[in-house]
Amino acid sequence: MIASLWMTRRFIHRAGSAQMISYAAMVLAGGAARRMGGVAKPLLPVGGVPMLRRVLAAVAEASALVVVGPPELAAELPTGAVLTREDPPGGGPVAAVAAGAAALAEADGTGRVLVVAADLPFLTRDAVAALLAVDAEVVMFTDADGRRQHLCAAWRLGALRAALPAQPHGAPMRVLLAQVDVAEVPWAGTGPAPWYDCDTPDELRQAEAVDERAGSARGQGRPDHLDAPS
Repeated sequence: MIASLWMTRRFIHRAGSAQMISYAAMVLAGGAARRMGGVAKPLLPVGGVPMLRRVLAAVAEASALVVVGPPELAAELPTGAVLTREDPPGGGPVAAVAAGAAALAEADGTGRVLVVAADLPFLTRDAVAALLAVDAEVVMFTDADGRRQHLCAAWRLGALRAALPAQPHGAPMRVLLAQVDVAEVPWAGTGPAPWYDCDTPDELRQAEAVDERAGSARGQGRPDHLDAPS
């Protein structure tokens, strides 16, 4: 594990010039967003940019992209992305992961799939590189208290499919981790934690404040990772 973390830090340092490891991306963009007034939460902006667009920019180098969410997200997706949804909707994150895994083409040979939520306004390409730099069945960020960030993780696609329960609707995320080896990685990069999510209006306001401070520190320039997806 020490060697893996050293590799992670080295990969972060070289992320601007190193070639990204090949991977597919699964973005979970469902949920009722009742605390957000019922609107499509991934479309809410932070710093004037919808959170979904921020996440898509972070995974722009994925060889395949599947977004699990409602049809109103289609206009935000780049060419070639697949939009799907769990059936019935509202089955929780494991059901969404199952729908996303089913939508990933069997012919895709990447072997790695990034599984992230769509409401992570501070996810970056450096954070993606940090997860992919560790070769394990599952790689997850952990926060300062050691809590695993289940929806900011990289899986081996075969391990993910094997971990899915026969009845994913309503299953807790811990079910996916019962029989797999998880590599835990602390965030060693700069900036806000890439797993910070916005589930409430207050968390969205906090994200706006953090983004505003970051914008002031960089002279209001737009970071490269927020270039619009094509």
